[in-house]
Order: sequence, then structure tokens, then C-alpha cells
Amino acid sequence: MEPTRIILSGACGRMGRVIADIVSQREDCQIVAGIDLVTVPYADFPIFKDPFSCTVEADVIIDFSNPMLIGNLLTYAKNQKLPLVIATTGFNPDQTSEIKTSSKQIPVFFSFNMSLGVNLLVELAKKAASVLGQQFDIEIIEKHHNQKLDAPSGTAMMIANAINETVGGNLEYVYDRHTERKKRGKRELGIHAVRGGTIVGEHEVIFAGRDEVITLSHSAGSREIFAVGAVNAAVYLAGREPGLYTMSDLVQ
Repeated sequence: MEPTRIILSGACGRMGRVIADIVSQREDCQIVAGIDLVTVPYADFPIFKDPFSCTVEADVIIDFSNPMLIGNLLTYAKNQKLPLVIATTGFNPDQTSEIKTSSKQIPVFFSFNMSLGVNLLVELAKKAASVLGQQFDIEIIEKHHNQKLDAPSGTAMMIANAINETVGGNLEYVYDRHTERKKRGKRELGIHAVRGGTIVGEHEVIFAGRDEVITLSHSAGSREIFAVGAVNAAVYLAGREPGLYTMSDLVQ
């Protein structure tokens, strides 16, 4: 079987370089081109300043760049009928809507976190919420490095939304308590962001009840786990029918 040909958007960024290194050690895929505002090659594939300048044929795109670039990337992917793995986070509601709409024309793999462990954490949080949700207060704490732009993290919101859907969708997200001098409401779901140092990513879900606390947590030791997930998603997505795919599809 021929290796899956990948175009890497954000090729010169930190995650782009990690992905390039991982792919170079695999036989089932190869990077044939990169897209980045910085076009100085560092590997054996050309790098283009924008997707419309790319002249290399491929089977799939991996995007680990910036939310501002998603519009052009979606347009290019649809024009070329290329599957797209979106590993970038921090999209606004309009961008998220555009991603979902585009999935009607091309296969789109869209997950706020590419880690298998994090997605298991989500499933465990859903199970815990189904058992404890009505009697326990739920809080989410996420920690990341001091260079991360968005807060709360996309993963924290993915966990919150999964919990909220599990308990009926009536939870109220509370991001900042210091402006509210009142007791915690029964329908509140607290979401807290910590930024500091070089923390790769830590997520903790706390279920606090009467005289007992249950904590679920995941800690990322390096960014490689997200890169490996994105590459696996790209190999999986190539050749699929149009639609919106998630990590749940990959692990089934």
C-alpha cells in the first residue's frame, strides 16, 4: 500500500516540527509539502506561504497552525477535495460553524484534543456525571504553558460540553467566581484556567459531594502525544466519505 501523502499546515511551528519528525519514522505516511508563513525548509519537503500556492498533490491535510487561517485552508481543501485534520484550537463560534458546514463537502477530522488518553478521560467524566451529576458539584481545572493564547482550553470545553450533554444540557458554565459573592448554584459547572511555565497540558475533573471527592485527571508529558494522534487521524481520514469525524471514530 502506498503511504498516505500529507500536507502539513503550520509546518514550521513547534507542533509542525514534531509531526514532521514522527512521520519521518513511519512507513505508512509521508509529508509531501508544508504550509507556513516561514518558508525556510528544514526537511525534505517544500514549504509554501499559503495553501493556494501549494502545487503538490496529496491525500490529506493536517492543520496545526492558527485559527485565523482556517477560512483559506477550508476553501483550499474543498477546492482540492482533500480531507482535513484540524488539530488547531481556539476557534470562535463562526469558525466552528464553518468547519462543520465544510464537512458536508469533504471529510473533516475535528477534535479539541488529539490524545487518546484525554478522550478516555472525557468518556470517564461522562460516566461519572451520569451517576453523580445530580448530587455532586462538578469543577474542571486546566493547566497549560504560559505561551498558550486561548483560555479555557478547547479540551476543557470539550469535557464540559460532554458532561453537560450527559446530564441534560442544563448546566451553567462559570469561569470567574470573584465577581460573584454568593453561594455556589446547583446548576453551576466551574471551569478554571492556569497558565505558567512549560506545562504541556493537564486536565482535572472534580466531582465534590457530601464528605467525598472523586477526581479524574490527565497529564501530558510532551506534545508528541497530540502529534501522534493527528498523524493517526490523517492516515485514518484519507479516502473517507465527507463528514465530521472525531477521536471516537478513530478508536472504534
